[in-house]
Amino acid sequence: MIVDSAVYRNGIRVPLDCKAEDLHEIRAGITEPGDFVWVGLREPNEAEIEDVAVAFRLHPLAVEDAVSAHQRPKLEHYEGSLFITLKTLWYVDEHDAVETGEINIFLGPDFIVTVRHGDGANLHDARLRLEERPSVLALGPGAALYAITDLIVDEYEVVAAALEDDVDEIEASVFSERRTSDSARIYTLKREIAEVRRAVLPLRDPMRRFSVGQVPGVPSDASYYFRDVADHLIRVSETIDSLDVLLSAAFEANLAGISVQQNEDMRRISAGVALVVVPTLIAGIYGMNFHYMPELDWVWGYPMALGLMLLSVTGLWVFFKRSGWL
Repeated sequence: MIVDSAVYRNGIRVPLDCKAEDLHEIRAGITEPGDFVWVGLREPNEAEIEDVAVAFRLHPLAVEDAVSAHQRPKLEHYEGSLFITLKTLWYVDEHDAVETGEINIFLGPDFIVTVRHGDGANLHDARLRLEERPSVLALGPGAALYAITDLIVDEYEVVAAALEDDVDEIEASVFSERRTSDSARIYTLKREIAEVRRAVLPLRDPMRRFSVGQVPGVPSDASYYFRDVADHLIRVSETIDSLDVLLSAAFEANLAGISVQQNEDMRRISAGVALVVVPTLIAGIYGMNFHYMPELDWVWGYPMALGLMLLSVTGLWVFFKRSGWL
């Protein structure tokens, strides 16, 4: 559905006496140079997107991508317009899960159309914040694109910070003295980091091009604002790369810790077996029923056998204790 639509003139929203769905009347509200329309849609059906496509003469291939969603972040040029795909991210801490959405943007000389899928990135907030900065909004559709990308990249930073906290928890758990099983959570976090990387990395080149004014249709005056977005995006990318490296190191440390624990368990088991085997050996020897055998007729033979068992067990226990096996 169409969430909101408006005409902007010199950075100020122009009041129009029509509904948000009356696209042709809204488009007719552009009467002065520099005016532009901002239309926001949320998971539109084919009929709704077709009305928008006709009103703004959008390329059918880009319209198809915007409806079907599930695109990778990209920047494409069509005759008279740009098509930009952005991934939205938010973090569900209790499940260690990064959820994703998508925003597709059509950008023309006098219009910007946003198509949102999923729950991430409230574009209405971006619109309201930008309307409070008329000097920026006066730059045209490129200013609206800046506000959207800035909001999305800010959410990337929130997700990266949440992942940092979880990776810190993993490191503390792996190197603690307690016996923990962290392999499954490490794998889950690496998978979620890969999800973030798929959203962040393809966006770096388009943001760089916006920041140096290499994209036709985006005024060079807006490049200063995109530089800030590009800088934040690079920072998120570097954070994600470092977290991935830390998780790989934590996984290797976890495997090494498991191996050490298994060795310690085997040593304890071996020590326990030795404490049982030696007395059993003595008892086995003195339990053999041979007539001609030393100590069988000796009155102190039984106490001597018990004492020998106790002495051997005590000696082994002291030895294993000093060796760290017990």
